Amino acid sequence: MAGASRSPRPEPRAPSAPALSADEFSAAVTAITSSFGDPTRRRVFLFARSRPDGVTASEVATEVGLHANVARHHLDKLAAAGHLEVAAGRVAGSLGNGAGRPSKRYLAAAGDLPLEVRVRQDDLVLTLLARALEDLPRERAESMAEEVGVSYGRAMASSVGLADGQRSVRSALHTVAAALTAHGFAAHAERRGDALAIVSEHCPFGGADVVSPVVCAVDRGIVRGMLEGLVGDTETSTAASRAQGDDSCVTSVGP
Repeated sequence: MAGASRSPRPEPRAPSAPALSADEFSAAVTAITSSFGDPTRRRVFLFARSRPDGVTASEVATEVGLHANVARHHLDKLAAAGHLEVAAGRVAGSLGNGAGRPSKRYLAAAGDLPLEVRVRQDDLVLTLLARALEDLPRERAESMAEEVGVSYGRAMASSVGLADGQRSVRSALHTVAAALTAHGFAAHAERRGDALAIVSEHCPFGGADVVSPVVCAVDRGIVRGMLEGLVGDTETSTAASRAQGDDSCVTSVGP
């Protein structure tokens, strides 16, 4: 009918992101709660984010009312998870001339706070990788995969300013677990009998139907590489693997 008003055409809806699987959802929740489940750590993060030039552990300790070592622990956890970046500064010496020991400054990482974490993977590339690894002798394939993991683990430890070689193995394992969780592994550290271990409940490389057991050597290498940066040379071994039918992936640490 002429002159009749028309309802405005609805705006086209943006395509929705693919739904998370149960494992991906678990990994996302673990990553967020590991970083921000502690209210003190949330205060530490918000304080660091409010300071464009970053903060030191001493400044956080004064602001939040913590011992400096406790403040540093929270800052390192946030850095390991990728929420803070670490820059080297200097603490002035007693003569006030700018000389003195290096000091870490923690700055909020670039980009928005990742309150929505999505673990993405390319099954086609992963399948191709698995097939290629299967064509190599098993020992050579595992050695190559572990070398890649070690290099990446060392880079992870260095990039978050944690490669100072002054931690106990136990505390270093918790740092490694936090970093792995931030990368989609949903990992935690625990003691199993006489050994310490990193347990990963989720594999960001794909499910057991995609990933070759050889790729588990990458996980083992990442743990070893990070620990080398944190505490020095450390032996690691694969104690369990989802790709081999186990419920989780377990990397044992030490002899």
